[in-house]
Amino acid sequence: MNTKTTVVLVMTLFSSLFIYSQHEEFIKSGDNTIHLTTYGKGQPILIINGGPGMNSEGFKALAKIIGKSNKAIIYDQRGTGSSKMTRIDAQTITMDAMAEDIEVIRKHLKLEQWIVLGHSFGGMLGSYYASKFPERIKGLILSSSGGLKMALFSRIDIRSRLTQTERDSLSYWNRRIANGDTTYVARLKRGTFLAPAYLFDKSNIPVVAERLTQGNATINGLVWQNMREIAFDCTAGLKNIKVPVLIIQGKQDIIDRETAEVAKSALQNSNLVILDKCGHYGWLDQPDLYFENINTYLEKLKS
Repeated sequence: MNTKTTVVLVMTLFSSLFIYSQHEEFIKSGDNTIHLTTYGKGQPILIINGGPGMNSEGFKALAKIIGKSNKAIIYDQRGTGSSKMTRIDAQTITMDAMAEDIEVIRKHLKLEQWIVLGHSFGGMLGSYYASKFPERIKGLILSSSGGLKMALFSRIDIRSRLTQTERDSLSYWNRRIANGDTTYVARLKRGTFLAPAYLFDKSNIPVVAERLTQGNATINGLVWQNMREIAFDCTAGLKNIKVPVLIIQGKQDIIDRETAEVAKSALQNSNLVILDKCGHYGWLDQPDLYFENINTYLEKLKS
């Protein structure tokens, strides 16, 4: 093996390790602990997962891909996954507290600004954070976001996307869980019959079904309760966002196009991309187009 070949192999190995390098840590937010993981190096991108009440486990694959040429950051929202709280109730599970957690992460990482990518409920939380801390936003990606207003999200009828057989099976497993069967098998069965509503490509049902087992129903309920109490609406606060914004979602998404159009109208420097043959998870249904649009957007922010 000559010297040139050896150098190429070493560089390739180093590059491979760098691309998939990750760092996991726990930081304090008051009396609570936040678990976060970073992938790669470069311009920082906070990825806020959906839910509410779900951990970031299902977003590792997305973070690894984005982390190939950026610093991708995922974290378990308060009370979920490995993020621990001393008390979970209506006073501790609020949108304001969740936005403050994001600020704790930013300060800990010593970042003046960052790009925020929020998916589904994460898009709602990301929008709320951006409306509260507009000076910290370098870029904003709303991926199948639940919208800027509670009223828009409330129109979603997930069950309408299911066949009658899927609805009947979902009802059966919902009853089992409500009657005390909270086993993994019951949760996975429920997820299996709910997952088709989120997908165009049904081969991805096992991935989404697994994701749907990871929710915390108590936290989920408390978040929606708080959003109703504060009459969640970010449209006015987002008028201060002048950086480029990417709004991306599927044509066959459970989130309707009007929800995206409202966001486009509120965000003066935004671009709306609708992916055909795509449901709620762009990186599963249309990975090439999804990442092509996101990478193009991120490259523009570097210039």
